[in-house]
Amino acid sequence: MLNFFRYRGEHREFYLFFKNILGFTPRNTSLYQIAFIHKSKSLDMGQGRKVNNERLEYLGDAVLSAVVAEYLYKKYPRREEGFLTEMRSKLVSRANLNKLAQRIGLSQLIQYNKESQGVFKSIDGDAFEALVGAIYLEKGYKFTRRIIVDKLINTYLDVDTMANTEWNFKSKLIDWGQKCHKKISFEVMHASSKKGEARRQYDVRVLISGEPHEHAIEFSIKAAEQLAAEKTYKKLQEEGVIPPHVEAE
Repeated sequence: MLNFFRYRGEHREFYLFFKNILGFTPRNTSLYQIAFIHKSKSLDMGQGRKVNNERLEYLGDAVLSAVVAEYLYKKYPRREEGFLTEMRSKLVSRANLNKLAQRIGLSQLIQYNKESQGVFKSIDGDAFEALVGAIYLEKGYKFTRRIIVDKLINTYLDVDTMANTEWNFKSKLIDWGQKCHKKISFEVMHASSKKGEARRQYDVRVLISGEPHEHAIEFSIKAAEQLAAEKTYKKLQEEGVIPPHVEAE
């Protein structure tokens, strides 16, 4: 593999990303290169073996969840388990990780098949988790935790504002449905797991009185329901079905 850190001119964007955003230069550069390779652009290693960032994504997901859980536990010493669980879901949700990856410039570094007909809705968040996995393998947990907390969370996320932001759109949507005599339900359209991995992704859509509305994909049914409910609720507000100033009690 090409060591893109040796060629700062040709691959300057990679070098600057690590130096300016994360504050360090990796040694095992091939590991980080893999973190940026989407499965649609998998490297063919011969004998049917293909390399992409899925394995690193799997590892990074677990590490990120642990770091965020510890961070929230220390940041909010008097808050109950329910609040901490909800906050962790906000921080590690696919929607938030996608936005964070785009904000720090990670999205521009991902290698994927631009001619593919597929829609890669979670490509940014997946690459972010793969990057976390790569950092963990090379530097260990303490270093990875410092990067996530100091360089990313404290720099690019307003956690206190997120704590005060409405998250339970599922409850809001159900409350609105009850007031308007409309039945709100959720349907799992598809559940899939990546080859060699145990965890699944769930594609869930909202049904309002049997009519399909927005859908979302997440790694748990509850998270997918929340995201699908949020998308549906905001879409109904945009259409004037739900007045923007009306909030569920």
